[in-house]
Amino acid sequence: MTFDPKAYLPDDLLDRIRERAPIHDRENTFPERDLEELRDAGYLRILVPAERGGAGLGLEQAAVLQQRLATAAPATALAINMHLVWTGVAKVFSDRGVPGMEFVQDGAARGEVFAFGISEGGNDLVLFGSDTAAVPQGDGYAFTGTKIFTSLAPVWTRLGLHGLDTTSPDAPKLVFAFIDRTDAVTTSDDWDTLGMRATQSRTTRLDGAVAASEHVVRRIDPGPSPDPIIFGIFSVFELLLASVYTGIARRALDLAVETVQKRTSKKTGLTYSQDPDIRRRIADMSLAYDALPPQIAALARDVDEQADNGARWFTLLSGTKHRAVVMAKHVVDEAILTAGGGSYFSSNELSRLYRDVLAGMFHPSDPESAHSTAASALLGPLEN
Repeated sequence: MTFDPKAYLPDDLLDRIRERAPIHDRENTFPERDLEELRDAGYLRILVPAERGGAGLGLEQAAVLQQRLATAAPATALAINMHLVWTGVAKVFSDRGVPGMEFVQDGAARGEVFAFGISEGGNDLVLFGSDTAAVPQGDGYAFTGTKIFTSLAPVWTRLGLHGLDTTSPDAPKLVFAFIDRTDAVTTSDDWDTLGMRATQSRTTRLDGAVAASEHVVRRIDPGPSPDPIIFGIFSVFELLLASVYTGIARRALDLAVETVQKRTSKKTGLTYSQDPDIRRRIADMSLAYDALPPQIAALARDVDEQADNGARWFTLLSGTKHRAVVMAKHVVDEAILTAGGGSYFSSNELSRLYRDVLAGMFHPSDPESAHSTAASALLGPLEN
């Protein structure tokens, strides 16, 4: 069956989301209506298997849809990304016969919203370590610590997170689990940023927030690991991030083309689309953009089909995310130069894209991590 992105993200839905995007950016508010309409359209369950009430799509199709959504509202796409990461990880588990995340699929099918609580201030270990305490409590765990960049902060119903168990007999162990929103969770209203404002990725403070035993997904040794939870998060997170920033580039390119076809030179009387320098700039943007969708599609297909990329997986994934962000920033820069001074005004969509695209540098894998991963794959680890 042919995959039709418009069946999941119709043009009229994208138009409404695009119309609301500048309002949420200006007012620094969460796009509640976007979420409501996307939930009603079944978008929160696109990666849930059909037999569990979802659309049964693969990561390859989800990546295409996230690129499409990002052309309308990058911040909405980035926020929804975090929910899709967890449903994507659940799919990685189920595809490989690993139990334990069926409750995520069932919850998403019911309309629950899953947020991503991994980032911590100053923790450059990211997935491989945590400053959050995970203390055994009955059959579950109580988490105490601070998570940053918690997208979907105003609306999530369950938060997927990790913490470090230092007290069990087999400690230390990294614990990956899901908590409900309770009085043990405090969400700070501290999201006032340069771009991606509608994600409302606020700071989350945990004071003994409990994950029941059935929602404790994994206990693993700290550090790099081939465990499915590490591979699942890394692969889905990196490819869906790459998709959002590739979608930003697509929109910037389209706006640049649209603008130069309308603007007329006083000097020549021709539209700027006939200016050789402008044409070269547009061509350069297109050549840069065209490289990324096939890369994302190929790697996402590899995840779906359980390809054996061995030790190359992490270089391929971090490299794709890194290239997508670098490309998107370049395309937006060129689009602004092409469109002229009007794009400098905050009311111009390109101005917002310029601010939104900058966020890509801060998501894991950051440029330093991506380059370190590639260097280690080719040259081996640094000598002590």
